[in-house]
Amino acid sequence: MTVVTDTPLARRVHGKPRVVVTRHLMPSVETRLAELFDVELNTADLPLTRAELIAAMRGADVLVPTVTDRIDAEMIAQAGDRLGLIANFGAGIEHIDLAAARARKIIVTNTPGVFTDDTADLTMMLILSVPRRLGEGSRLVRDGQWTGWAPSTLLGRCIGGKRLGIVGMGRIGQAVAHRARAFGMEVVYHNRHRLPASIETMLGARYEADLDRLFTEADVLTLHCPAGPGTHHLVNAARIAAMKPGAYLINTARGHLIDEEAMVEALRSGHLGGAGLDVYAREPKVDPRLIALPNVITLPHLGSATVEGREHAGEKVIANIRFWMDGHRPPDQVLEGWA
Repeated sequence: MTVVTDTPLARRVHGKPRVVVTRHLMPSVETRLAELFDVELNTADLPLTRAELIAAMRGADVLVPTVTDRIDAEMIAQAGDRLGLIANFGAGIEHIDLAAARARKIIVTNTPGVFTDDTADLTMMLILSVPRRLGEGSRLVRDGQWTGWAPSTLLGRCIGGKRLGIVGMGRIGQAVAHRARAFGMEVVYHNRHRLPASIETMLGARYEADLDRLFTEADVLTLHCPAGPGTHHLVNAARIAAMKPGAYLINTARGHLIDEEAMVEALRSGHLGGAGLDVYAREPKVDPRLIALPNVITLPHLGSATVEGREHAGEKVIANIRFWMDGHRPPDQVLEGWA
């Protein structure tokens, strides 16, 4: 590959850029990547080690990582001079040191909006399933312990008329609110910035400026905020203790938002009626106590796991690379301040 221009915005190139993809993607996406670029694919689909990621960054023009690839400042400092674009597969970019990338004039892109409906659908499924004790019921049938219908066994809670607290009202939070309204739930949300009145009216959602008050009001609390220093253990022991007895906690965002030790204790004691979890603090390790608790549904990070979503995300990655190749600003650039 020959670089003919090198600017803070992008690098116009002749020939095919060297693209390293860290995980196995959809076949249609990998086929198109191979047609367009000099691509190195991860056919084994095993997460790259730190050393392997550094080696990839030294030899690539474009790195295509995923949420499982933590790319810190030290790694970026060791990247080769040719690395000009980190085209992340997925919307979340907290695993990439953006300041270090900016300092090296490396553009970072993501795939926003692709998994909104997929994640909202999964969230709504958990909002429905946990209060109705579907996880417990499924275990009974699977383990051969179901003795037949009875009028007073496995009684759950209906969600119609219950108050849903949403922490984080971005694309996914709004999509969850839209779904919850169809099930007759009262929607209350907290966000860094209040939504316009027109959107609140459309969603039937009420703004709560006091996050602690939202915890005390909610019958079901669902998390849709990014991970970071400001949200680490946002759900802590004090806030869990302030929740209504028997309230439910749903997390399809990031595992570090919850103090898992405090959550386990509240679930064990019955203070929390149940939890629906798709993410964990130490993925892929899951606290065995959570798996054992009957009032918890544990999923293996399935929020974005649809064929359509994964194909669309791959298409966005390709589009971002092609824009960068042509010397244009990629449509999904996440770093600001490039003049």
